[in-house]
Amino acid sequence: MTTGVSSRYTQIPTTNPEQGRQSVVVLQPYHDYHYHRGNLRRCLALLAVFVILSTAIFALYPYDPDIRLSRLHLNNFHLHTTPKISLSLSLSLTLRVHNPNFFSLNYTSLNVSIGYRGRELGFVRSNGGLLKAKRVSYVAAVLDLDAVEVAHDVIYLIGDLAKGLIAFDTVSVVEGSLGLFFFQVPLEGEVSCEVYIDTDNQTISHQDCYPELCYEKSEIAGLRYQNSLDEITSLKQFTLLGL
Repeated sequence: MTTGVSSRYTQIPTTNPEQGRQSVVVLQPYHDYHYHRGNLRRCLALLAVFVILSTAIFALYPYDPDIRLSRLHLNNFHLHTTPKISLSLSLSLTLRVHNPNFFSLNYTSLNVSIGYRGRELGFVRSNGGLLKAKRVSYVAAVLDLDAVEVAHDVIYLIGDLAKGLIAFDTVSVVEGSLGLFFFQVPLEGEVSCEVYIDTDNQTISHQDCYPELCYEKSEIAGLRYQNSLDEITSLKQFTLLGL
């Protein structure tokens, strides 16, 4: 009897069948367009500042003047054998000086020296001048040697004279300062050339120019070489041709 009564009833579910159903809510990411626009503007501003500073540094950076030998002419050449072996030489040269800076360059001195086998024979020096910004100026000079004794290298000189070709070294140096706002930046430009003189026809055979110096530079101004000369050279001042 007990079994028949219990079969009429079903068990009451202990859990709610609706609990198995779950609701999923998908949230879209929130984009703050004003925030991203602000970051983009800051990046562009920093990039513009970097470009402006780089351009200013490149434009205002002080560069040494560029010196080139524009023209060289041999006026006369003579080798004296009595009473001592000595040289008389006259050279006319024109230097091309370019100021690549955006500011004018005040050069305090412009020196041109000539030597033989690393020893000075003579030099000429100007009193200075002004090179305008981004301009080219031409400086003319005449260097005269009057019976300069060549005692140390007389053997080499005789050998070169027998070949009919003597090599001389010329060094041109510009020393000055560039006025950059409230500062004076020291600058220096230099060029050295090997000049080959044909002793037979009294002309310049050829010349080779380099940016390095061939001689020892003094600690102050101008150029000094190893030997001292008793004879003084006849010097002529520079003439600024300019543009």
